Amino acid sequence: MIFLNKVSKTIVAAVSLLGIVLSLGGCASSSKSQSSKTLTVVFLPSDSAKEESAARTDLSKKISEATGKKVKVQTTTDYNVAINAISSGKAQIALMGPDGYIEAHKQNSQVKPLVTYSGKSGTLKDAKYYSYLMVPKNKARNYQTNGKYDLSKIKHQRISFVSTTSTSGYAIPAGALKKTFKLKNEAQLQKSGAIFSKVLYGQSHQGSALNLFKGDADVAAFDDIDMVSYGKFSGNKTGAGATYTVNNDAPAPFNTVRGKQSTAIAAYAVQNEPIVANEAKVSKSDVKKIVKVLTSKEVTNDQHFFAKPGSKTRGMFTKEGKTHFIAVSDKWYAPTHKVLGK
Repeated sequence: MIFLNKVSKTIVAAVSLLGIVLSLGGCASSSKSQSSKTLTVVFLPSDSAKEESAARTDLSKKISEATGKKVKVQTTTDYNVAINAISSGKAQIALMGPDGYIEAHKQNSQVKPLVTYSGKSGTLKDAKYYSYLMVPKNKARNYQTNGKYDLSKIKHQRISFVSTTSTSGYAIPAGALKKTFKLKNEAQLQKSGAIFSKVLYGQSHQGSALNLFKGDADVAAFDDIDMVSYGKFSGNKTGAGATYTVNNDAPAPFNTVRGKQSTAIAAYAVQNEPIVANEAKVSKSDVKKIVKVLTSKEVTNDQHFFAKPGSKTRGMFTKEGKTHFIAVSDKWYAPTHKVLGK
């Protein structure tokens, strides 16, 4: 028995020592990941267009200047790729839509928002943009009942969404359509031959809009912030009836649909998108430095971040009133968490 007790104690001691070694190894790994000399910033498909390259470069430069680290840019053609990159830590920083951020946060709670951009007031009170369900302007009356737009009229039509992981290009309008058609879940909205005769995915807001303008879809979901560089909104842009017109000098890929118009049969407010970090991979010190530079006057006045309406410079966002970056936490996104049920 004495021999067995000694053996048991020896095993316990060895296991304890192994646990300490593994724990230290884990700490070293975490420390190493945070002390990496390179940071990768990943962008959603809507922000990966060629026209956005100057804005992506400027963001990378500011992060590099703030942290003293080399910054790599990762563009994507699929929302899930960007979400998986930031949640897994393969990318450490990302510009995300609200739904993309919340999904990444769900996968890894260490993915947290650093900043979002304010509304015209310079505060978070009006820090929102709009998601639309659009139809060709010359066919808009076909979607009315007693003079009011009626979502039930789009049943059996061809519809284009952005991606099932896009907030404004799918999640928000899909929630409304789920109620309209009294569905238990959204599965029927995602496949052709159920609620809609054909379901397309543009993989970006621009792609979804093009599906509509080229005649491949009868209805399309897209937002305003990703489209202002290619055209103009008129009328009450916060509600049904808003009109979008592609500019006569719109660059590719809209150069083939210049002058085309669409009308919103529904509009929904969406919280502004955040720039996020995987804080398991970015140190607290670097997080503070990044937030400080992004909320600086230098960035606020940089047109690659906030371009003035009508400017030839392609900005990451449009400068309206006192628009600038504001530091936020996950708590600010509570309304979107609630809407999306995540």
